[in-house]
Amino acid sequence: MGFTKLQLNENLLKGIIDTGFTTCMPVQEETLAHTLHGRDVYVQSQTGSGKTAAFLISIYQILLHDETLHRRKALIIAPTRELALQIEAEAKLLGRYLDFRTGCFYGGVGYGSQEKLIERGVDIIIGTPGRLLDFNHQGKLNFKDIGLLVIDEADRLFDMGFLPDIRRMVKKMPPFHERRSMLFSATLDYRVRELAWEYMNDPEEIELQPEQKTVQQVTQELYHVAREEKMGLMLGILRNEQPANALVFTNTKHTAVEIAKRMEINGYACQYIMGDLPQKKRLQVINDVKDGKIQYLVATEVAARGLHIDDLEMVINYDLPTDGDSYVHRIGRTARVGKKGKAVSLACDKYVYSLETIEAYIGQKIPLANLNESLLEEDKSAGMRIRVERNGRASSRGKKEGPRTRPTKPSRRKTPDAPAPAPQPGEPKETGKKKRRGKKTAKRKEPQKRTQPRSREDRLEYYKKKYGETFTTKEARPPEQSKTEKKSLFKRIVDYFLT
Repeated sequence: MGFTKLQLNENLLKGIIDTGFTTCMPVQEETLAHTLHGRDVYVQSQTGSGKTAAFLISIYQILLHDETLHRRKALIIAPTRELALQIEAEAKLLGRYLDFRTGCFYGGVGYGSQEKLIERGVDIIIGTPGRLLDFNHQGKLNFKDIGLLVIDEADRLFDMGFLPDIRRMVKKMPPFHERRSMLFSATLDYRVRELAWEYMNDPEEIELQPEQKTVQQVTQELYHVAREEKMGLMLGILRNEQPANALVFTNTKHTAVEIAKRMEINGYACQYIMGDLPQKKRLQVINDVKDGKIQYLVATEVAARGLHIDDLEMVINYDLPTDGDSYVHRIGRTARVGKKGKAVSLACDKYVYSLETIEAYIGQKIPLANLNESLLEEDKSAGMRIRVERNGRASSRGKKEGPRTRPTKPSRRKTPDAPAPAPQPGEPKETGKKKRRGKKTAKRKEPQKRTQPRSREDRLEYYKKKYGETFTTKEARPPEQSKTEKKSLFKRIVDYFLT
């Protein structure tokens, strides 16, 4: 069905047509059939099915023509900042001829520019739960003003632990019968249904082909390959296919940085995104990819959550994901909105054990491709050790020539390259020792050697000269005197040496 048959606002319809939409996709047709007639909905829809346009068109049409929601605002909750920014971009395209202000609020950046948006006033608020609650606690966002609520990718919000935050926000909004609510999720599990029944007004359940896990327009291929041959195989695939753009998925941040560096060494200009990358850098990379400035992007699944690239031709699972849901999400980055795409998966000995789980989840066998030796491209980075630092930067160490050894610290002693010049007449001679800066240390004196006589006669003569002629030994004293006279400390010392 075409959008012209929905009796939409004239300026809204003009924005839809200029965006390139002419015919409703299934999720759009089913959603608009209920939302434009005042019903709440919770929808199961796959990624890339056109659900973003479905709830944006509903929001614009309701705000334009529903008198009960006069001067109310719309709130769209998204799990990641990338998805929030993507929704904002599409909202501005569809509503380019409408007098509505849209603002996006997410963490990882400063508050200044977002606070200015709130001060100027926004009609459609798009954001992540943490920053939205933060502004609410500061008294800058009032959830009582919300007349339209959209929860996008509810299952991902729950998996990321945002369910308590969503409940706190919804409890601060007007009651469910005084607002319109829409919920979208890839799966309608018990958590999604419970939230819909608790906080929505008699919602209509829309479930579109739940048995179809993957998009039919995606051509899937699987290669069984050794771990050390994965890079050469991926380079050969890129050489043969020559895609206009490609998104490479890895299971870890470390691998994402390493693969991006190895691709650069092999002549493929690319970038990477990971969770530790600063938000400003992440946004710059994503914008460059969307603008076509970056042809190849390496990313982890979490970092690429909500990343929508128009006309993405190829997805490469460098690391096979560990579960079926992740596989569906990854390959769903291509073949969006009815277009075609290709997904190639490299099953190595480390991650091949999840293949059975993935195929059971999608309900089909992934077509197996033949691995020919001609398909393996020479890897110029083979043998190089790529060092990945904590800040996400990578550096190559060159080829390994032996076992890894710990670098030794250079010696502090300096050996002169040439003999010192002879001192000029009148100048003091250098001693060869440099003066130490700081406190002066006293020079240690050598202990003086004692030159006392060794024989008894010599010692007696020595003590007589030192203490006088009245000096006598123990044997020379009168008996009565030696008994009655109190010995001094000096005499006791003398007796000790002489006896």
